[in-house]
Parts: sequence; structure tokens; C-alpha cells
Amino acid sequence: MTSFVRFVVLGGTVGLAASAAVTALATLVPWALANAAVTVASTVLATELHARFTFAGTRSTWRQQLQSAGSAVAAYAVTSAAMAALHACVSAPGVLLAQGVYLSAAALAGLGRFLVLRLVVFAAARTAPTVTDE
Repeated sequence: MTSFVRFVVLGGTVGLAASAAVTALATLVPWALANAAVTVASTVLATELHARFTFAGTRSTWRQQLQSAGSAVAAYAVTSAAMAALHACVSAPGVLLAQGVYLSAAALAGLGRFLVLRLVVFAAARTAPTVTDE
């Protein structure tokens, strides 16, 4: 439960910052490109934070970053599909509606990421024996 709370706090903070960044960047470039760029940057940051504070207690490895990137691709697909569906249903959604849809999709994707990170990416780090000096 503690790791889930840490995941939510760290991931939620990064997610809120990412949401604001996507909104701002989308005024300059197409939304899909803004979402892709922000997803990459926020995934690297979140994976490092989760490695240090949520799951492993150490810096992330390249392998963990790459595995985490796979779950980020799925998160990107979920948020992109949600936004595409919104724009298909509402011709000119307001910022609050768009943020609500994006954050809801990101929360769903975040739950999936938690499971992948806990059960796959950082599983070995959690079960590795601790070396002690005796």
C-alpha cells in the first residue's frame, strides 16, 4: 500500500505537470506531437522517481527505463484515444472538459503503469536479497 501511495503522489505530481505542459505545448504544435514529447519526458522523470522512492531505492537502470517506456507507449495510446474520442464527440471542447478527459485517461493509464512497474519492471529490485555487513 505504501508503494501505491508513493506512486500516486509522485506520478500524480508528474502527471499534473505533464497535463499543463501538454496544454501549453499544444498551442504551438499539434496536440498529438505535444502529447508524445511530454509523455517521453515525463516517463523518464517518473521512472527515475519511482526507482528511487517508490520501488527500488536506487537509480533506474537502462533496462528499467526501456521497460517503463513500453508502459508509456500504452499510456500515450490511452490518452490519445481519449482525446480523439472527445474531439469526435465535441467539436470545440473547453479547456476544463479537455483537462478532465485527459486526466481521467491518464489516471486509468497510471493504474496500469503501477501494475507493470511493480510486477515487472521493479519486481527483481523488490525481491533482491539485501547485503548486510556482519
